[in-house]
Order: sequence, then structure tokens, then C-alpha cells
Amino acid sequence: MRKQLIVLGILLHFAAPAPAQVSFGFGFQTDNISISLSTYPNLVRVPGYPVYYASGLNSNYFFYDGLYWVFETDRWYSSSWYNGPWMMVDPEFVPLYLLRVPVRYYRRPPAFFIGWQANSPPRWGDHWGNDWAQHRSGWDRWNRRAMPAPAPLPTYQRKYSGDRYPSRDQQPILQQRNYRHEARDPLVRQQFQAAPPTRSQSEQPPRGREESQHRRNPAPSTAPSRPAPEVRQDAPPVAPQVRQPQREQKRERQIPEQKQPQPAPRVEERPAPRDNPQPQRESNRENMRQQIEPNQQRAQPPSENRSGPRQAESGEQHPGQKRERDNADERGQGRGR
Repeated sequence: MRKQLIVLGILLHFAAPAPAQVSFGFGFQTDNISISLSTYPNLVRVPGYPVYYASGLNSNYFFYDGLYWVFETDRWYSSSWYNGPWMMVDPEFVPLYLLRVPVRYYRRPPAFFIGWQANSPPRWGDHWGNDWAQHRSGWDRWNRRAMPAPAPLPTYQRKYSGDRYPSRDQQPILQQRNYRHEARDPLVRQQFQAAPPTRSQSEQPPRGREESQHRRNPAPSTAPSRPAPEVRQDAPPVAPQVRQPQREQKRERQIPEQKQPQPAPRVEERPAPRDNPQPQRESNRENMRQQIEPNQQRAQPPSENRSGPRQAESGEQHPGQKRERDNADERGQGRGR
């Protein structure tokens, strides 16, 4: 009998519900969820809360601050599209206004909700333990008059139902194009930042690593290499060319570029205006006459001078003397000209 009691006590100990274990950190994407919607759900606002709930679904389905939320199998999941893909969220990062939704709006409440008041929020501190309650202390106390406005519903997603539901790579593109709401809750912003990258982003390597690898290991050039010149052994060694300094090379380059000097413009020389040449000619003639007369006197021989009075007296002249005088007069006139 004693052994049976011991065994029964052991079984009862293991059968008692243990407090839930809480892991802190961002969630990961998962498909292990029973939500499978072919059309956009009917969402109704929770009175007095910035939260919507799916009244026609047999599930704990909500919408808050731009994301869809589902509570299933004691875990929270979020997604930016009404039918996933879903990302698991740890209790540490569930938004406060979502935790404050009353029990009555959970369309499929878990077993540990039994006995709790329908108009009050669930007792998350009792379920998740003291560590969570201390870290999220004050979550069940807020000013109901200062409630934020609810985010607009992304009703554009109604067009994408059934086979038209977009893939994971297309969802962020359509969301950015058709939904302009920006999350206000800091925990919701963290959910957007922690969303897994698309396939196109994950396939692309980081840009900084590519540049560093390219600098360290540059790609070989594809240009054909030139063959090395053949060196004859019989030929004498060629003296190395002496490179000129850079200054001399620059001067040699600048010399042919210098422009030739242009000839100076010609200046036409105009003759000075002449004065009346007549008085100058008359003065020249007088000077010539003065020079000719003493020369004529010196040129006459003494016999001609002595015989002159005799010839004058007789009134006759020698023919030779007459010719000489005529010639002398002509010479004098020629010089005067």
C-alpha cells in the first residue's frame, strides 16, 4: 500500500502544470501554425483599444499598428500580410496594448484562461512567471483616456486572394507601394526591422566585402600579353639610354610649341615736301661761275695775253683761240647745270 501511494504521488507531481519558460529574443519565421486564409478576414475594432480582432474566425487573430497578430499554442506570431508568412515573437516583445485586450475577444481561448474575467486582460504575469512580470511591470496599468488612435487597415490586400496571394519576395514591394502607415509602437518597429530578408537580398553579398576582396585580389587583365623581344647573343650589348631629367624634357616639349616672331609692320616712308628749288639752283649757278672764272684765267698762256692787245688793235683773232673759248664756255655752262 505504501508503494502505491509513493507511485501515485510521483505521477501527480509530474502531472501538475509547470510555469511557462520564457526565452528573451526576437522570433524566427515559421510555418507551423494552423492559420490558413484564402480571403481577407473581417476585422472589427475592440471597443476602447487601438486593436482589431477577427470576429468570424475560430482563432485568436488580431491587427495592431500595421501588423497581424495570432496567439496560438501559448506563443505569439506576427506578419505584415493576412495569411503570413508568420514570425514567432517572444513574450518579452509583445506590444502592451495587445496584451491588454480583454479575454472575451479571444475567439479560441486556451485552457488556462478558464476562470478569468471576460472584461479584463489575461493574467500574463501568473502564466509567464515572476521574471516576466518584473521585467514588464506596469503592463496592466494605463490611462484609458489617452488611448492612441488605431492604425488604418491595409484593405488593399483584399485584391490578393487565393492564387493571387503574393510570395514572400513580392510582399514588401506591394506593402511599400500601397500602405503608407509608419509604426508608432517601438516594439512593432523592432518587428519590422527583425523581419527576414527576401531571397533577392539574401543572395546578394555585402557590398563592402566585395570591394575589399576586389582591392586585395584584383582580377587579372584579359588583354593578350606581348611576347618578349628576342635577344641575339652575337650582337654587342646596347648601352642603356640615359633618361633626361624632367625639366629638360619639359623644355624640349615647349621649344617646338614656341611661336615664331612675327615681322613688324612695314612703315611707308613718304618723301618730305620739297621747297621751291629755284633759289637753290640759282645759288649753285653763281658758285659755279665763281669757280670757273679763275680757272679760265689760269688756263690762258702768257703768249696769248701778250699778243692780245695786238690782235685787238688789228681787230683779228686766231681761230684756235676762238675754239678754246667756246669750249670753255660750254664747259662752264655744263657744270652750272
